[in-house]
Amino acid sequence: MADQPTLAQVAAEAGVSPATASRVLTGSVRVSTSTRRQVHDAMSRLGYVRHRAPRGTSARRSDQLVAAVICEHTQRMFSEPFYARLLCAADEVFTSYGVPLVMMTATPATSTITAPPLVTGSFDGVLLAGARERHPLAVTLAASGIAVRSAGRPPDGIDLPFVDMDNFDGARQAAEHLLLTNRRAITVIAGPPTLPGARDRLDGFLRTLNAAGMTDVPVAYGDFTHASGAHAMQWLLQRSPHLDAVFASSDPMAAGAMQSLRRAGRRVPDDVAVVGFDDAPLAKHTSPTLTTVRQPVEELGVLAARMLLMSISSEDEVPHGNPILPTELVVREST
Repeated sequence: MADQPTLAQVAAEAGVSPATASRVLTGSVRVSTSTRRQVHDAMSRLGYVRHRAPRGTSARRSDQLVAAVICEHTQRMFSEPFYARLLCAADEVFTSYGVPLVMMTATPATSTITAPPLVTGSFDGVLLAGARERHPLAVTLAASGIAVRSAGRPPDGIDLPFVDMDNFDGARQAAEHLLLTNRRAITVIAGPPTLPGARDRLDGFLRTLNAAGMTDVPVAYGDFTHASGAHAMQWLLQRSPHLDAVFASSDPMAAGAMQSLRRAGRRVPDDVAVVGFDDAPLAKHTSPTLTTVRQPVEELGVLAARMLLMSISSEDEVPHGNPILPTELVVREST
């Protein structure tokens, strides 16, 4: 077995002294942001794993501390229904075991601030959500040796255990429903292409349509917000004025699409069928009510939290595998 890289090798790779590399790992404030980035990048390149002192078998869960890190801006963490539902469900699990949960956000720009306390022993585990391609924090956590569980599939090439929902199959169900209701000019409002779950939804939808002989399917992109759904729908109406259906990769985007359709004089579902994804509370309050794919967000949060606690408590209990939870189409008035 190859020798594990040392802190001295990390320092050499980063072009800093071993003392500086050590200060980065201990979260010292006496290190510049650029130097922190150099050291964490070197850790990732070398595959450096910080050796953490083993917990005694008598350690109590009340001694533990877990961080939930959302890889978004703070505003999105508080305004996005998915994150609110996920964090509430996970927090109930941690609370039931007497484990405090600290909630944090980390964009690529703020990762150098967020990473040090996570990987230097302040926390026992990290619940990660929303990581996109090349997100530096996800790379650092994968190399750190700390217990991590991603709520949602992590970006390709980053080896982190996860719990996910079947985004691909949920989108397949949406596509089959539109085909069965004789919609033939179908369009898509996809989520951010750098987010694995969003890519799975687009892939599942398009593959199903392609198999039915539809190969020229207009696609617009949004960021899961109401405003982005409205803008994307306006673009699709210009690109495909005779469209008769739209699949939006989130319920807020579907609601935004319905608003744009009303403004354009298009009736839902008479002229255009609309399908969302989430089954968020707003799906029951749109007019007409929204056909959508139900994703088990609360179950995702509970299972991710439990599996993270198992990983923290004992090496003998480390759970294997990455569970995929089923999704389900809920038919309402918009189709």
